[in-house]
Amino acid sequence: MNVMLIAGSNHKAATSTRLSQYVRDVIQGEGHQAVLFDLYRKPLPFYSPDGGYGSEELARVKELQQGMHEADAIVLATPEYHSTISGVLKNALDHLGQDHFRGKAVLSMSSAGGALGVSSLTQLQTIVRNLHGVNAPEWVSIGGAQRDWFAEPHTGGSDIVDRVKRAALSFLDLAGRIRG
Repeated sequence: MNVMLIAGSNHKAATSTRLSQYVRDVIQGEGHQAVLFDLYRKPLPFYSPDGGYGSEELARVKELQQGMHEADAIVLATPEYHSTISGVLKNALDHLGQDHFRGKAVLSMSSAGGALGVSSLTQLQTIVRNLHGVNAPEWVSIGGAQRDWFAEPHTGGSDIVDRVKRAALSFLDLAGRIRG
């Protein structure tokens, strides 16, 4: 199975990106392909229905769109800003359409400065529904001290890591069932 992960932060050391990297490693450890599209390292132009992007900008948009077409399942990760998803992730989703999401399992994840990032996850699931994706019944939200584990690379386990891994494995099970 081929899984596309979009890390939706424009912060170099974002814990939502580190969370995405961890989930990518879990997916690869289960024998699947996993591609991480990091919006910090590959920023996209502001979406415009009129287009008009430069060649480098257009190449990044096309790379994202092609990766999403090839994906069998999707992971979306965002920091929670003011009870919503990041602007860069919303912009990336605006560059995509139903043909990128239709009938694909989607795992939503967030990293919040407070205890949890539930508002952003609820909004992500609404967007996924509108794009005809299939929301995974579990989601991942890390906040407060839980984010510390993802702030630096670690090899040891913790309760939050176990929970994230369980959610990732449940997502892979759903994606496999949908794919048939």
